Amino acid sequence: MTKTILAVDDSGSLRQMLSFSLKAAGYGVIEAIDGEDGLNKAKQQTVDLVLTDQNMPGMDGLSLIRALRAMKNYQSVPILMLTTESGDDIKAMGRAAGANGWLVKPFDPARLTEVVKKLIG
Repeated sequence: MTKTILAVDDSGSLRQMLSFSLKAAGYGVIEAIDGEDGLNKAKQQTVDLVLTDQNMPGMDGLSLIRALRAMKNYQSVPILMLTTESGDDIKAMGRAAGANGWLVKPFDPARLTEVVKKLIG
């Protein structure tokens, strides 16, 4: 059965690149345009992994992670931050919110699929 990934980013071109890379590696992808859209889609269907940007209008990535971790069916789902921010303070806030890992944009598609495979096979 295909594993499904929720990709949350306000950049359409980045979502397209994520979708292309992940689908090429055999994953199903659900795209969301911001944190609120991502949360709504996560409520409709439990996914195997969440990739989220930090800086988005409305609900940011950290708020999305906190909201997902508060949901019973998302307490153990891997969540990766994919963002331009790489400071230790924001990474610490990400870990405290419940993120499992961090990838910095621009991302390397091979590295992305390698990390995803480690987390969900």
